[in-house]
Amino acid sequence: MATPHRPGLRVNSGLTIPEPELTWRFSRSSGPGGQGVNTADSRVELLWDVAGSAALSPHQRERLLERLSGRLVAGALTVAASEHRAQLRNRDAARARLAALVADALRPPSPKRRPTKPSRGSQERRLKAKKQRTDVKRLRRPPQD
Repeated sequence: MATPHRPGLRVNSGLTIPEPELTWRFSRSSGPGGQGVNTADSRVELLWDVAGSAALSPHQRERLLERLSGRLVAGALTVAASEHRAQLRNRDAARARLAALVADALRPPSPKRRPTKPSRGSQERRLKAKKQRTDVKRLRRPPQD
């Protein structure tokens, strides 16, 4: 069966990873599958060289290398999938996982939180609650003569 030609892995509107940059590795999977597990190479590993990719702009490459530094081995990102019995479904799962990982790493950082002062009312409520707690604990003490 011939695999349908895919133009590349679409990550988001600004990035599509060309198919030739993706490297596939197959191995025997553990888990469900009965005797077929021992013969079929259904586990899939998808590798993508982030450092050497031509599809990335310098800004995107810098952001990916920084955010995915813990997952990269020699500049390459590896994603494995072995949850399905069929290799084709594991391929699709690995592609989806890689796309989600890269899209999440490319997302711009959320704006910094602007520091605010506690309101006057909240400070007064806090102090009042502390006073009440102090009184409760004072009443629990044995009487002082």
